[in-house]
Amino acid sequence: MAEVLIVYATDHKGTLKMAEKVAAGVESIEGCKAILITAEEATSDDIMAADALVLGSPVHMASMDWRMKKFIDEQCSGLWMGDKVAGKVGGVFACGSGFGNAGGGCELTMLAMLNNLAELGMVMVPLPKDSPGYAKGGLQWGPYGRAHNEDISPIKGGLPEERSEACIQHGKNIARVAQALKGKTIFG
Repeated sequence: MAEVLIVYATDHKGTLKMAEKVAAGVESIEGCKAILITAEEATSDDIMAADALVLGSPVHMASMDWRMKKFIDEQCSGLWMGDKVAGKVGGVFACGSGFGNAGGGCELTMLAMLNNLAELGMVMVPLPKDSPGYAKGGLQWGPYGRAHNEDISPIKGGLPEERSEACIQHGKNIARVAQALKGKTIFG
């Protein structure tokens, strides 16, 4: 069974809802299991036990949440030093707010997290533009959501349903790649 670890931080439950939709996509693929855990609780052992790592963060000042950065610094750096996760599968998603249609900073947040996955030597799964839901909630790096309207008023329920489809598809894509690469040595 391919296990996909989804590590997330959340403020207004938008990123949590996205994580749950990514997990639903993972679990819709036969032989795949999603494990959701907060950035504060996730450990390097969790990463080592998984076949894929997906990072999800709210946007804070056009970058990732401090809890996600702390997770990367404290739990991933030792794995990087020992080349422990090179060849595992990685992906990202982000939930923004504020001004701008993508939630002011989602793309930069995803790029920052992808940079860390690249540092770890992971095989990154993007979100192709022909993916279901891409037009309403996708960037080439992964799905994005919004916890607030463009005038910064809260969105009732924290995440519009039309943004869910891209999250589900991203979970499916990551699960398929993790399943295909499980047990294979692709680097070194």
